[in-house]
Amino acid sequence: MNLNRPESRIIASLFAMAMALSLVLLLTLPAAASDYTLEIFGNANEDDTINMQDVTYTELIILEYRDQTELSDAKYDGKINMQDVTQIELVILGREKELTFVDSIGKVVTVCKPVTRIVTLPPSSLESVRTIGAKDKVVGVSTYLNEMFFPELCKLPSVGSSWFTPDYEAILELNPDAVLTLTKYNPGMEDKLGPAGITVVRLEFNDPMTMSKELKKLGYILDTKNQAEEYCDWYEGCMDKIKGITEDLSEEEMPRVYVATSRRDIPDKAAGKGDHKDKICTVAGGINIAGDLVGTPNVDMEWVIVQNPDIIVLAVPSMLPTDISQGYDEDDPTEMKEFREEVMSRTGWENIVAVKTENVYLLGWQIQLGPSAIVSVAYMAKWFHPELFEDMDPSAIHQEYLTEFQELDIDLDEHGVFVYHPEEHPDGK
Repeated sequence: MNLNRPESRIIASLFAMAMALSLVLLLTLPAAASDYTLEIFGNANEDDTINMQDVTYTELIILEYRDQTELSDAKYDGKINMQDVTQIELVILGREKELTFVDSIGKVVTVCKPVTRIVTLPPSSLESVRTIGAKDKVVGVSTYLNEMFFPELCKLPSVGSSWFTPDYEAILELNPDAVLTLTKYNPGMEDKLGPAGITVVRLEFNDPMTMSKELKKLGYILDTKNQAEEYCDWYEGCMDKIKGITEDLSEEEMPRVYVATSRRDIPDKAAGKGDHKDKICTVAGGINIAGDLVGTPNVDMEWVIVQNPDIIVLAVPSMLPTDISQGYDEDDPTEMKEFREEVMSRTGWENIVAVKTENVYLLGWQIQLGPSAIVSVAYMAKWFHPELFEDMDPSAIHQEYLTEFQELDIDLDEHGVFVYHPEEHPDGK
């Protein structure tokens, strides 16, 4: 271009003005709003994804037009420079050699990429891996997996009879790149596996409120971020439909709920503040009568009588031989029905409002934890507010989850017992 020509000078001037206007717009544009922050270094504008906006944001930090953010140090070396821009671009393309993120206990962890061999410990971690399309990367699992829900994965090499106490020698023999576990389990695992170059990845898949954040993070770690986003869009869509109704309810419109884990001949463990069942209850539009308690304390039956809840929801485990038969490989609800009758016959409970109105529900263990917890949210919402959720079908949500995200050929009209209330099984099945 000959800048001595008048038309060339005009074009150049207009171009400069356009660039200046673009810069002004970038400087005034706030970071994208989101319900959560994707805690991966390189997410410079701290929204829920890593994209070219983070490249631009980091360049503006380098030019001192923006303040440095906690996650803008993509290389995690204490400096913000063009190497961070390059790292972000590699993450976007899925070609990064390492990825640094914040795990569920707030610890900064760097994992070498690509991650092609993983061991999962809790079943909810394994379910999460399959949800985002990364099951082929699993080389070892804990035992006691449900064979109908994990028909192929349960045949993989075992790394111990319990995810609480894994066999470290078995893990080392499998030579994984990473081991996936939850927040509070397996303390000290990093010290035992780190020297062998195995990264411990702690992500919390038992909290329905952080599910999308953790699954998206896992998607970046395992290079299946598109599949993770697909599930999270579906999950958040289901949650938003429920929260859109329950968030506007007044306390007077919300039932008081006793939600606890219950077994025969063992005191109930109430869902205290922060427990996953407490969070599910709240999202579903209930007031948890144990919401001020800490953890999952044992509670006396007399305490429940005094509290006099409107609704009782008992989570029924299925890990011990004496537990109530339920789940994917149980088609007969008889044991669930009998246990509900035992609960309603507890001494002194006949005068509890929930018992008198027959608002006593049993919730199976296999839909309470991990990505499938959305099914529990849907059931509780419908139990708490049947008139508000008349058109919602929790079983249909469950079926869609199994078919679309678990790739399982299970017909819930033919198989499985996951909840119990006479209205859910009008024909005894």
